[in-house]
Parts: sequence; structure tokens; C-alpha cells
Amino acid sequence: QVKLVESGGGLVPSGGTLRLSCVASTDVVRTTMMAWFRRSPGKEDELIATRSAGSEMYLKDSMRGRFHMTVNQELTTVYLQMDALKPEDSGRYYCNSALEPYFQWGPGTEVTVSA
Repeated sequence: QVKLVESGGGLVPSGGTLRLSCVASTDVVRTTMMAWFRRSPGKEDELIATRSAGSEMYLKDSMRGRFHMTVNQELTTVYLQMDALKPEDSGRYYCNSALEPYFQWGPGTEVTVSA
């Protein structure tokens, strides 16, 4: 069973930077198109970015130029580099497969951007 563990969130001021990490328990990063999602209270889950092992495939329009999804050389960890953060970027971020069926969801990591 695939386990995903996200980390790297925190409280930052507007304009700040965070790098989220997602460690997978198996080699899914090597074989699966992975994605970052965001859950915010009262809103539907949002797809933020997707990436295959080779390249970034999709990035939500409002994040273009500020966020980048990368993977490590060993293909065990996916990252979400978040620059120039805005309060509207706040939420709980999760990684998972970009396509259903999804793996078991990890705990996510909370991002809070203060105005």
C-alpha cells in the first residue's frame, strides 16, 4: 500500500516562500503522474500541479510563475516550490496520483499566508 507523507507547510507573510515535500513509500513517483491538491474550508479540492517523472505537466493558472512542481533525482519525493505567496494560497496541501484511483491520502501540510 502506498503511503504519502507531506511536509513543509507553515505560516508565512505575504510574498514569502515555502517548499512542500511529499515522500512516497514506494516507487510511485517513478511510474505515476503525481499531483498536488489543495483543500480549503468550504471549497472543493483544487488541482494545483501535475508532473510525470520527466516534466511538469500542468500548473493552475493563478500559480504560474510562482509555483513549480519538481521531483528529486531518486524519484522518491515530489516538491512544490511556492514563491511570492499570497493569502489566497492558504489551505491544506496534499500530494497524490494525478488520476484516479487515488492512493490513500496522506496527512497533508497546512499553508497559511498572512496578509
